[in-house]
Formats: sequence, structure tokens, C-alpha cells
Amino acid sequence: MQKIQDFARSITENVGKVIVGKQDVIETLIIALLCEGHVLMEDVPGVGKTMLARSLAISLGVDFRRLQCTPDLLPSDITGVSIFNQETRHFQFIEGPAFTHILLADEINRATPRAQAALLECMGERQITADGVTRSLPRPFLVLATQNPVEYEGTFPLPEAQLDRFFFKLSLGYLTPEQENAMLVNLGNRHPVETLEPVVDGLVGPQLAEAIWKVQVADSVRGYIVDLVQATRKHGELALGASPRGALALYRGAQARAALRGREYTLPDDVQALAPLALPHRCIVRPDAALRGRTSEQIIGELLESVPLALGDTE
Repeated sequence: MQKIQDFARSITENVGKVIVGKQDVIETLIIALLCEGHVLMEDVPGVGKTMLARSLAISLGVDFRRLQCTPDLLPSDITGVSIFNQETRHFQFIEGPAFTHILLADEINRATPRAQAALLECMGERQITADGVTRSLPRPFLVLATQNPVEYEGTFPLPEAQLDRFFFKLSLGYLTPEQENAMLVNLGNRHPVETLEPVVDGLVGPQLAEAIWKVQVADSVRGYIVDLVQATRKHGELALGASPRGALALYRGAQARAALRGREYTLPDDVQALAPLALPHRCIVRPDAALRGRTSEQIIGELLESVPLALGDTE
């Protein structure tokens, strides 16, 4: 566990030189990376979503590509395309931006459903099938997608099937006055991202991901995860509850969070801390409840207070 702690600490400190006051968000991205999951960042413009992705990639020392999603984006613009090579007289496949370690899909909801669907296989199976040939993507492979929650003109909401493929959905939020003051001091001269250097070997991520599985999950904690997910499916204000993939994300995330804290066992606190990130975007609120202003985030928060922890040893 010490290797995982050192890995996370180095990244957090390095990214913290650029992104001020968001240690919890950085930790969430590290958890997703260690669990080989993907993250959807939904927030207003200008809070540092793109800079966060760049800083993470630089800290890891891995390949990074940015995909600016627009309505005219084609699936081949993401996955790649075959062109005819005049010299060899054969078709040659040109890899798209998805062939990278960290892919930033900026404003993903501005891409058409056809283009969005090109990411489904990438995110689910970490491979791309083009022209009848399946090609594996490099590891680690992390998709960081962003979208603006306040501007919906000309956008295409992500379907439930694609939302479910995101391990976490999070928001950076605004800075406190003290944090915003510190940010202005940091950016007063040269931008800190320009001097950022790799601090870890990002290619060891998959090896650390395998070590996460060794973190013990007691029967009571596992039962608590199941009870939470089952409660979303039975809730009267939810038309759709969390999927089994959501339960697995919560289980795996709890293991990673425990490892980051140097524990070889999970606690209910790990589950409660990650449930608001792993479950709400997988649930659909009934129309009548939505008209009353109810949100899936509110409902998950209430379930965390009402669903009892199963009796038993938590270690």
C-alpha cells in the first residue's frame, strides 16, 4: 500500500501547484485512474477542468490528447481512419486521438450521438474496431469528459448507456476567497503548468490497479453497497436505479480509497464518500418528482442517511 500512497501523494502535490484547493477532486481522479475507470466533469466554464486534465497527464508522464467536441465531429475523427497509401498501394490506418493514455473529451455533449457512440467501445472494452479490425488501446487509458450544465443550446445529452460507463461524475465548483487569492498569486507570472514536470511513472498504473483488488472488503461493507444500490431501484421517485456497474464502481472505488489512506481494508466511510460520485448519474428521476425540484443527488444523499449498515465486522 505504501507504493500506492506515494504514487497518489506525488501526483496530488504536483497537480496542486496548478489546481489550487481541489485536493479532493484530484484524489477522485487518482481513484478512477487506479480503478481504470473514466470521469465526467460537469461544471461551468473557467473553473479549471481542462487544466486539471493537462496537469494530471504531465504529472504521470503519459500521452495526452484533447478532443474538442463539436456537432460536425465524426466517429472517424475520434477512432481514426484508413487512407489509401499511393506508395504501398494499400490502405493505411491513421490512429485517431483516442489512441492515447489520457483523452480529454471537451464539451462532450456538443458532439452528435453518432460521434458520442464512438467512445462507447473505447471506454467499455479499451479497444477500437475500425474497418473490421480491432485494435487495443494503451494502458492506462482514462477518458476525462467535460460538459457545461448551464448552456444546452446545440447540445446532445448523453444517453444513459454512456453515462453508466463513467466511473464517477464530479464537479470542481468555485474557489473560496482564500483559494482564489492564492490562485491569482500563482498565475501572477508564468503559468505553473508550463514548468510542471512528471513526478511518477504513469505506466505502472495498471500494476497498482491490480494491487487494489487485494484490499479486503468485509461482508458487512459489501452488503451495505448492495443495499444502497438496491434502494435506488426501489425508490418511488426514481424511474431508474443504479446499475450493477454502479455497484462495482462503488466497490472498487472503496478499495482504492482505502489503499490511498494506507488501509488494507475498506470502511463504510469509503462507501459513503464515493456514493455521491458513483451513483447519481446512473439514476433517472421520475418526471413528477423532477417537477418538484428533486434531483438524483438529493435522493442518494437521503439514502445514505436512511440505509442502515449491515451488522458484522468491517475489517
